[in-house]
Amino acid sequence: MERILVIGCSGQIGSELTLALRKVHGNENVFATDIKQPPKDILESGPFNTLDVMDYNNLLHFAVRFKITQVYNLAAVLSGNAEKIPQQAWEINMRALMNTLELARDSDVKKLFWPSSIAVFGPTTPRYNTPQLTVMEPNTVYGISKLAGERWGEYYQKRYDVDFRSLRYPGLISYKTEAGGGTTDYAVEIYYEAIRNNRYNCFLREDTALPMMFMDDAIKATIQLMEADAGKLSLRSSYNVGGMSFTPKEVAAAIRKHQPDFEITYEPDFRQAIADSWPASIDDSVARKDWGLSDAFNLESMTSLMLNEIRTKLSNKK
Repeated sequence: MERILVIGCSGQIGSELTLALRKVHGNENVFATDIKQPPKDILESGPFNTLDVMDYNNLLHFAVRFKITQVYNLAAVLSGNAEKIPQQAWEINMRALMNTLELARDSDVKKLFWPSSIAVFGPTTPRYNTPQLTVMEPNTVYGISKLAGERWGEYYQKRYDVDFRSLRYPGLISYKTEAGGGTTDYAVEIYYEAIRNNRYNCFLREDTALPMMFMDDAIKATIQLMEADAGKLSLRSSYNVGGMSFTPKEVAAAIRKHQPDFEITYEPDFRQAIADSWPASIDDSVARKDWGLSDAFNLESMTSLMLNEIRTKLSNKK
């Protein structure tokens, strides 16, 4: 029986991944932790503890006490926010990873999941159909920390036999959790503002293509990777996952099929330079070959679901 620790259960990924893991492994076997209060459904469905991943002694004590066998470390300062506090973001992102890598050495933890990002790529990377193995020269704090983390993960796997697994997430889109400071967050904000105000002022240019993935597909891919036979994994750094690729203008057009008078304006800010350094589309053929990555959603099906669910969510809050 697996005993699973989720670090960062209150965030965009953690709030949904925790519930999905509880469905697979049982509510009582998935320990949700964070330094802030999680959503109600996490509190009511299984154990929650306040835990700071930066405090290694408490982290180790927790893992030993609850006989943890798998860790999902989702703690991070995201791309947009990281550029505002570069030194602090570097310290948080890297220390969180190193503490969980050491935890996997010092305890009975058998598998460690840590999310990487398309931010590991940079302006010298091929922008279209970006390969799994290619030039990687990130020019953001977030990207630099993610690239360094990939190298550390592979190092610990080869040197200490830590079963490190990782995905390079594209932009993640969910109706359950609102935006949290990332460069791709326009693709969440735009749906919320479409329902609230029927208009949106986008912080990226209309033609900025970026890879995106609906959260349901991202959660499925994460669990698939963690359940895959180790012998099938040809990579121990991080796997490309591409999802779908679209521009703000294309999202607006998809929304107008449901709300014909939806309006969008464009006022690019500092995040435009970050987006310009990232891929426009991703080649994830290695993940598809190694462990069966697949996607269920495209822009049209995702837009329909996002609008319906956000409308229901906001109506219920009134």
